[in-house]
Amino acid sequence: MDLHPGKCWDNSKKGSWKTIMLLAYQSLGVVYGDLSISPLYVFTSTFAEDIEHSETNEEIFGTLSFVFWTLTLIPLFKYVFVVLRADDNGEGGTFALYSLICRHAKVSLIPNRQHADEALSTYKMEEAPEKDTNKMKMLLEKYKALHTALLIVVLLGTCMVIGDGVLTPAISVFSAVSGLEVSMSKTHHQYAVIPITCFILVCLFALQHYGTHKVGFFFAPIVLTWLLCISTLGIYNILKWNPHIYTALSPYYMFKFLKKTRISGWLSLGGILLCITGSEAMFADLGHFTYMAIQIAFTFLVYPALILAYMGQAAYLSCHHNSDLQISYYVSVPESVRWPVLILAILASVVGSQAIISGTFSIINQSQSLGCFPRVKVVHTSDKIHGQIYIPEINWILMILCIAVTIGFRDTKHMGNASGLAVMTVMLVTTCLTSLVIVVCWHKPTILALCFLLFFGSVELLYFSASVTKFREGAWLPILLALFLMIIMFLWHYATIKKYEYDLHNKVSLEWLLALGPSLGIARVPGIGLVFTDLTTGIPANFSRFVTNLPAYHRILVFVCVKSVPVPHVTAAERYLVGRVGPAAHRSYRCIVRYGYRDVHQDVDSFETELVQKLVDFIQYDWYRTRGSNMSIEDDGSHSNESSSHRLTVIGTTSFCSQQGYESQQSVQPAGSVSVGFPTVQSMTDVIEMEQMDVTQRRVRFAIDDDHESDTRSEVGVQMQEELEDLYAAQEAGIAFILGHSYVRAKQGSSLLRKLALNYGYNFLRRNCRGTDVALKVPPVSLLEVGMVYIV
Repeated sequence: MDLHPGKCWDNSKKGSWKTIMLLAYQSLGVVYGDLSISPLYVFTSTFAEDIEHSETNEEIFGTLSFVFWTLTLIPLFKYVFVVLRADDNGEGGTFALYSLICRHAKVSLIPNRQHADEALSTYKMEEAPEKDTNKMKMLLEKYKALHTALLIVVLLGTCMVIGDGVLTPAISVFSAVSGLEVSMSKTHHQYAVIPITCFILVCLFALQHYGTHKVGFFFAPIVLTWLLCISTLGIYNILKWNPHIYTALSPYYMFKFLKKTRISGWLSLGGILLCITGSEAMFADLGHFTYMAIQIAFTFLVYPALILAYMGQAAYLSCHHNSDLQISYYVSVPESVRWPVLILAILASVVGSQAIISGTFSIINQSQSLGCFPRVKVVHTSDKIHGQIYIPEINWILMILCIAVTIGFRDTKHMGNASGLAVMTVMLVTTCLTSLVIVVCWHKPTILALCFLLFFGSVELLYFSASVTKFREGAWLPILLALFLMIIMFLWHYATIKKYEYDLHNKVSLEWLLALGPSLGIARVPGIGLVFTDLTTGIPANFSRFVTNLPAYHRILVFVCVKSVPVPHVTAAERYLVGRVGPAAHRSYRCIVRYGYRDVHQDVDSFETELVQKLVDFIQYDWYRTRGSNMSIEDDGSHSNESSSHRLTVIGTTSFCSQQGYESQQSVQPAGSVSVGFPTVQSMTDVIEMEQMDVTQRRVRFAIDDDHESDTRSEVGVQMQEELEDLYAAQEAGIAFILGHSYVRAKQGSSLLRKLALNYGYNFLRRNCRGTDVALKVPPVSLLEVGMVYIV
């Protein structure tokens, strides 16, 4: 499986048709598990209470027509042909859309954007027209309230996806097990379904720590067999009971349905919309497959199989009006194959539940990267497939909630009302964000985005309005879950922003650091001190607090910033951005470690060893660059070198190798120096947080002056060797991790709500989530925590 980032429809990723078909087959078990089991409960939820099945069949035909056109408009037209193209380097989902918008417009609430980030290979942006006067982009960037509103919309979609992770396993497994009602008495069925459902859910969540890759090989055959089963049963019921059922696909029956049932028919739309549950997975799981593979799987297998299944069920019900059994999928299954279909349905429901559970883990990990969720333990479950993760705390919370929903609701109707509202909210959020992407990122006319928003938004609002009216009948649950999660996520993000602003306003100047010395009673002790900070420039306040209380710091000092970038993945070769703080003799460095929102931070067994190796590469490169300053430059323009203390360089993964002559063509800032072509250096940027300037292309030829070559090499070699020896000696002496232990307090004069949120709410979350030392795998014996009180 090709998991490298890139445009999902690029020729480089398409590969052969054999590869595409294999990916299409694999996508069945991951993407379409939830969508494929919807026939189990759509008709049951629709006819639960609001409408009844009459002799005229107008209700059945109208429901079938609604199901057909809903499946055609939303999953097929909206997702397959439009939304799937709004990918972020091959990644999909709510965060992918938000990431695209943040890269094209300055709408991120955390102001840590750097010019260096734009040099990332995955930081791709659509080329804007020469005269880019995008009014929507200018409007978004102008008002900070719109930045907050955009984040709230994204968080709302995220919370509803997590809520769907609670509801989908419950309704899927419960609907599948409910097939027992056709094979046992009502009394026995009442006491058997709930325990069996709960037992299956416990087993499902207990197996999550093995990872989907362990059992993923069996998922696709199950879903494929299920799709072939329901389509075959559909054809059988059509031919046997009503061969002319295809006429009910006409939109005329939708209007006839609403005309007869009126408000009851409108309320029943809350059950019909369940036919598209799981459609969002096509976009959310795009990163594991390709656009072409998902398009082929849905268009040529999933879509026709679902249509045939619904048509077959409607054909059977059109000829059975007086059945004593409740309308369900199993009444249309011939008695001779009912048990095999029941077993297959339970297996398919487990697969569908697995997909949404894995998606919930992924989206919570992305929320952490965005600074919108308290830190939790994230475990990789696959060494080969990127993105397959397991979060223990979330897994057990989901299990408890799923069992509580099953025991509390006890019927498909209430579960369907709750699930329907969550699904439609996520789809509305996706429609709104895609409309912004069309204008801001694709640079299309505003009228085109408005048409997309009005057409699909009106369809989804119709279903959403029907779901909201079921508030007292189950729809309150996703609203309650979303409200609870929104408070947690927004509170955590708000405090994170305020802490960053506090650090930014209280950072210490470089001159203060350079002035520290023996004259002030400050000693340099052996070892390496890693000072962790959220700042990309300047000296953090927690370090000044440390030095003030303990007048000593390490011989080698490294300011480390672990930063999330609005891209899905950052390659290992571009992850470390290294530079000096002050002159070389001070032995102080800055290292920015960049991660994408889908990256898991614990991808290095020994972070300190990796960091030291990057420092070695940087020191070697920087001294050869110093030697390069004595080289003659053949160029038609003047060019001034900058102090290396203001420059950060991307250090790659290959070992350093010196070259005496080289040629480089790249973007050169007028106030900076040219990046060189050593193998360790993938790219280089100049002063961070500098003003944007016009970038000009310049071809530069470096040639070493032979007369001074040996002297320069000798002098540089000695200085470089001394610095490397100091680094290795400090590594042998030990590495200390200096982290801030933060307490947040609302400043005097703050409102009561702000005081409750910060003094109690945020600090409670901080005390009960995993610490930064756990997330960074800091050895307890090497940890130094500096207490900091943030008055915000």
